[in-house]
Amino acid sequence: GGGPAWVEAAAERVFTPSNALVGLRLKLRCTPGDGAQRYGPPREVESSGPVEAGPGACTFDSRHLYTRKVCGRGSVRAVSYNILADTYAQTEFSRTVLYPYCAPYALELDYRQNLLKKELAGYSADLICLQEVDKSVFVDSLAPALDAFGLEGLFKIKEKQHEGLATFYRRDKFSLLSQHDIAFSEALLSDSLHKELCGKLAKYPLVQEKVLQRSSVLQVSVLQSTTDPSRKICVANTHLYWHPKGGNIRLIQIAVALSHIKHVACDLYPSIPVIFCGDFNSTPSSGTYSFINSGGIAEDHEDWISNGEEERCNMPLSHPFKLLSACGEPAYTNYVGGFHGCLDYIFIDRNALEVEQVIPLPSHEEVTTHQALPSVSHPSDHIALICDLKWK
Repeated sequence: GGGPAWVEAAAERVFTPSNALVGLRLKLRCTPGDGAQRYGPPREVESSGPVEAGPGACTFDSRHLYTRKVCGRGSVRAVSYNILADTYAQTEFSRTVLYPYCAPYALELDYRQNLLKKELAGYSADLICLQEVDKSVFVDSLAPALDAFGLEGLFKIKEKQHEGLATFYRRDKFSLLSQHDIAFSEALLSDSLHKELCGKLAKYPLVQEKVLQRSSVLQVSVLQSTTDPSRKICVANTHLYWHPKGGNIRLIQIAVALSHIKHVACDLYPSIPVIFCGDFNSTPSSGTYSFINSGGIAEDHEDWISNGEEERCNMPLSHPFKLLSACGEPAYTNYVGGFHGCLDYIFIDRNALEVEQVIPLPSHEEVTTHQALPSVSHPSDHIALICDLKWK
């Protein structure tokens, strides 16, 4: 395909199914064909470092068997995926404590980006909601790659972290009507929608301070069907506060999110269906999941004292939606050495949408082939959720 420079690059990236060459330096003899005059006599090239193992069979290969084609006109394939920001993957803590089982080269951005693009392209999705997206990854890698597969991308950054949320939609199925992105802390302080909640929160200064310190954001996009303009949909995407004891903070964040989504899907565009994706950092037994699922949370729920008596903040909350977890409650969507649990969801408006099929998650054997995630065959510590939905 090219001259010695190409061969040299190839020599550094030789992957063999048996990984028999892993750890060896590789020497290749290159004999130019038709281009001999251009490239000169045969020469040997040597890899600049030991040969690395390739991904082998990837965790998403079997999932691609279900998603070879874009689904039909009346259906929507939605994906939600925390792709693990490079800004977190490349810390000393990540390499030595969080993911010590992961080969260092498999945590490198270039390696993971290539796997990610292959994975996402193979899902033939109509909607993709991503969390932990580095700005440079969105601009230089994901947006151009997915653009080639007919997907338009939107990005919302978390100012303090240099990573954020991305929503992609299939151009020949949807057009963008409007965007309504917010940062939770800013919205709480400045938007009259949250005046009542803000008043309640003011009684608990310690909790209020914590909520306002967070840089979590919510991405809300209103899309219109290109084939049936009467069909509009509100697509929301978020990543809630991560701390294991932060159940009370997440309840406040999700209350703000649902009030904002209500404003968009009930006031601005009356009665349009909602798809709410994200990493909610909440298991099915949590107050946040219960609140989203049932429409309310009592003021005596145990999550109001998730970080002890000092940060107790009892308040009843409610929202008007009838939301359903489209992919159910998998055993886990996040699998690292010290933890595994279900943290990610695609919530859908059960009055307007129904689930056609859920694409099976990788088997436990696939997930644990290299102990945990991420690994040489999986680019993130989370697993993508994928489902096909249709209008009722």
